[in-house]
Amino acid sequence: MSSSTAVSVERTGKRYPAGVTLGALALGFVMATLDATVVNIAGPGISAGLHLSLSGLTWAIDGYTLTFASLLLLSGSLANRVGAKRMYLAGLAVFAIASAVCGFAVSGGMLVGARMLQGVGAGMFMPSSLSLLVFSFAEPGRRARMLGLWAAIVSISAGLGPVVGGVLVDTLGWRSIFMVNIPIGLVGFLLAQRIVSAPPAVPGRVTVLSHALGILTLAAVCFTLIEGPVYGWGSAPIIGSGVFALCVATVFVLRERRAVLPIIPRELLRDRVFTASNAIGFLINFGCFGGIFVLGLFFQNARGARPFTAGLELLPIMGIFLVGNLIFARIGDRVSARRVMLIGLPAGALGAVSLTLLSPGTPYWLIVVVMGVVHLGVGISVPAMTTGLMSAAGPSHANIAGASLNANRQMGTLVGVAVAGALFAIAGWYGGAADDFGVMAGCYALAALLTCRFIR
Repeated sequence: MSSSTAVSVERTGKRYPAGVTLGALALGFVMATLDATVVNIAGPGISAGLHLSLSGLTWAIDGYTLTFASLLLLSGSLANRVGAKRMYLAGLAVFAIASAVCGFAVSGGMLVGARMLQGVGAGMFMPSSLSLLVFSFAEPGRRARMLGLWAAIVSISAGLGPVVGGVLVDTLGWRSIFMVNIPIGLVGFLLAQRIVSAPPAVPGRVTVLSHALGILTLAAVCFTLIEGPVYGWGSAPIIGSGVFALCVATVFVLRERRAVLPIIPRELLRDRVFTASNAIGFLINFGCFGGIFVLGLFFQNARGARPFTAGLELLPIMGIFLVGNLIFARIGDRVSARRVMLIGLPAGALGAVSLTLLSPGTPYWLIVVVMGVVHLGVGISVPAMTTGLMSAAGPSHANIAGASLNANRQMGTLVGVAVAGALFAIAGWYGGAADDFGVMAGCYALAALLTCRFIR
């Protein structure tokens, strides 16, 4: 192994294999990703065990995403102030504790509350893990390879999530899907505590009011999308929450434009690569995780598969992400992020368009082939997008850049899952799935257009 990939050097002078450092920083993402994909498979079991409606199940998934997305920017600011390593370790601890509460939940409300606490933990460690990765691997070419491998590790966990979830639900029940996070979190905490370098903290003020306005906006959007089919889209609660979300969002934007110290530094907002990459991240997660939510329920409710069988059916569909990530890890230091994304995103859009023709006669193998094309395109695009954004931000803004990207991606996940749930409620299992794949195609096509226009 060459010296460029062999070791990571801490400021203490100790030397560790680069793979060990990468693994320590990826375990948090692995835990959060595994949890998200496992919950999709366990949905019917959770609904039956805790008597949850489709709306309640959507809250169990989106409640996590809501707190996660809401706290990412705040956590990025706090990581600057108290140190990225401290935030990473604290987030891992909170996530593991919340997972235990999920495992012992006795009601739907308790599960949703614990899932929100999981989101708090994930929101604490996610942005810090990216900034720690940038700090640990400073050379741009090496960092690109590490980001590709890091994305591959996360994709492995996402691909195995449905199978792991199916096995656990079939053998030990749905509660076991949360308990598995405890040993993963413990190992990640111990590894990071021992070997990950700690970049210096950057003193600064945290704008609590701006963050609170952002959280209120997301909460109102989440309520509107999830409860719309329940209350009726023209009902007073839904119209009121939609108007409230728009008003609070307007106040947030106006406050940020006038703030002396905005949440995201103005020099970053003026960088078109940074802003476009954030928008692309939102669109990718909107389409991707809405589709994963759709397939997890579709295989079980529309086609009658057991959780384990549905997990096996999702395995090749999810596993192709890994292939895309590894391709980028191999070519990322030689091919521009723009070129990679202009190949991957249009391919994903074309594949998703063809799935709008989904019907009871569509064979499983055809779904796998088409989704394989979609996820291969997305799999090479995500690390390319991340590399471009983190390079534009540089080490001085790594914490807030990582927080911003993850916040936008998780907002995309939140909206994507909520929209998918609404489409199922309106059009049924087959009609809702076909409609959601149309939405997915639109997201990837728009992301490709943004890449063509703004990424250089």
